[in-house]
Amino acid sequence: MEQFPPVALPSQDKKASVLKKDLLIAAIIGFFVALLLLPVIQQSTIFQKLHFKFSYAFSLLVIFPILAALGMFVALLLAQKIRVIYQVAKFVLVGALNTLLDLGILSLLMFLTGLNAGIFYSIFKAISFVLAATNSYFWNKFWTFKKIAAVLEIGAERKSTGKEVLQFFVVSVIGFALNVGVASLLVNVLGPRFGVAAGGPWGIVSALCGTLIGLVWNFLGYKLVVFKR
Repeated sequence: MEQFPPVALPSQDKKASVLKKDLLIAAIIGFFVALLLLPVIQQSTIFQKLHFKFSYAFSLLVIFPILAALGMFVALLLAQKIRVIYQVAKFVLVGALNTLLDLGILSLLMFLTGLNAGIFYSIFKAISFVLAATNSYFWNKFWTFKKIAAVLEIGAERKSTGKEVLQFFVVSVIGFALNVGVASLLVNVLGPRFGVAAGGPWGIVSALCGTLIGLVWNFLGYKLVVFKR
């Protein structure tokens, strides 16, 4: 009878090393999320009406990294019972970064051109989505759906790169259609709702809605299809 070598269990040192790296990465993402959030706060009419001092917002550069790292630690503890929580926590962090990157690029394009509706809005939204999706691919491939195996799983198998890229492309295209389609529908068909001003503010709200639908679809697709182990 053929004998197979025993599977080596990950050592405590290895687990601790992976955890430390994840906490550091989470803190770095938290910092960039806060950094990208600063111009949004500065330009937001809500904060202006509340007489919020913009200087206070810089404290987020310290608070967000701490909260992000703490959140990852709590997620790891909860993942001992429900493993997917650890990946969800990572995906949420990456999603926050990608969302602000998406909104930042979209806002910049609308500001530079003065166009915030019609076909140009859809084109701008498509550009911002593609750039954010590229960033999302690398974060999710090399962090969100990878290191969980080193921390909680044993003997995870890898699929071929070509198949993975093809699956990612299909899932992302559908997510792209949902993201841009929902945002464009809200801007060009339904129009402003809930007291939100037309133009830039409603464009941002619509982009957020499209992003949310796209994030849910992408997580399920990446988790169950693309990066499935």
